[in-house]
Amino acid sequence: MNTNKNKETIKELSISELRPFKEHPYRVVDDEEMDRLVESIEEHGVMTPINVRPIEGGYEVISGHRRIHAAKRAGLTTISAIEMDMTRDQAAVALVDSNLHRERLLPSEKAFAYKLKLEALSHQGSSGQVGQKWTREEISDDDSGRQVQRYIRLTNLIPPLLRMVDEERIAFTPAVELSYLTQEEQEMLFTEIGVTLATPSLSQACRLKRLSGEGKLDEETITAIMSEEKPNQREKVSVPLSALKGKVPDSYTDKQLQEFVIKAVDHYHRYLMRQREVR
Repeated sequence: MNTNKNKETIKELSISELRPFKEHPYRVVDDEEMDRLVESIEEHGVMTPINVRPIEGGYEVISGHRRIHAAKRAGLTTISAIEMDMTRDQAAVALVDSNLHRERLLPSEKAFAYKLKLEALSHQGSSGQVGQKWTREEISDDDSGRQVQRYIRLTNLIPPLLRMVDEERIAFTPAVELSYLTQEEQEMLFTEIGVTLATPSLSQACRLKRLSGEGKLDEETITAIMSEEKPNQREKVSVPLSALKGKVPDSYTDKQLQEFVIKAVDHYHRYLMRQREVR
């Protein structure tokens, strides 16, 4: 893919001249990984120049948003940069591709990255209109065109639901189905999740999507569906093995341990009932 890298110049730029790429999809957060990057820059400086393109009033960052943030934290006021002669669409494709290799991308980051790249490719006249079948080479080296489309669907989720996907409280496949709900329906669903403390299963998400498409999804229906008990969301109690040490044989299997605990609880329950009768 042509990214027009023929004209490149390395220079030292003032960080104050740099502008983040508008709508860039990758988060810059102060986590442990960022702390390590800051420490590295404090000791060795910025080892790899950032990529920028000239715009009115400064430079737009193509890649290096995290390095810039870390450099600021390290007290730097300038940073080495490669100035690239690119259109915004070419820069968008380069920005997305420069970060897709990262191991821990959030679903929301991938979703907006694929959307940004798709829009840039379509502006350049490449195939890739929404609804078309795209090739892996056009959008991603790792995800199929179908999977790319599913990620882009996530950009239709309201922010609170999308955060739940990033936090792995809502699974990816149900989230794709929920993306077909209207904004109002999604807001009602989010409220109901807060009440029931349960998230939609794939089956529930599919029903919500179907009812939404039929114009039959309202607050009462959402409440009824979300109030259903799901086996994987029933409360579970864990007992640390250390608490049982010396009270049960070490040779007990998990099943024998479970039976022992149940019998012990049942015995104690009967004891409490007898104590109440005495009183």
